[in-house]
Amino acid sequence: MTTFKLDHIGVTVQDLEQVIAFFEALGFEVEGRAEVGGPWADRVNGLDGTQVEMAMVRPPGGGAGKLELTRFIAPPAEGNPAGLPVNAYGFSHVCFQVDDVRSVVSRAEAAGYGLVRELVNYQDVYLLAYIKGPEGLLVEVAEALQPPGPSSTAP
Repeated sequence: MTTFKLDHIGVTVQDLEQVIAFFEALGFEVEGRAEVGGPWADRVNGLDGTQVEMAMVRPPGGGAGKLELTRFIAPPAEGNPAGLPVNAYGFSHVCFQVDDVRSVVSRAEAAGYGLVRELVNYQDVYLLAYIKGPEGLLVEVAEALQPPGPSSTAP
């Protein structure tokens, strides 16, 4: 059987600098930046004339689950997902387990980013918060309050 391991999640954005600043406020580090395009990008994306500016950000402490932040120069991105609620169709959020959810929330708030509503205790298993980023991005942070079982994941 083929083994799957999450490498990264792609996020298309309008303002790359603003979104990078949001993730840096959460403690993420920029791993690299590039401008890419050409025939191979057209083929893999299914678009013609692809030209993008992108940045790869990784969570602090060597955590898994990098994010590829991409701004399309050409062809222009379509739609406006900013402000969609959590129950909208499609990917709604990304969740990272953290050691200290309150410190992440404090850093986010100090940088001007708020919570969707509030920090909550989920059945004495996790402290959870959804942080609102630019362009409607939602990042959930979860702190385990007790050691998780073998298949536990944050809700």
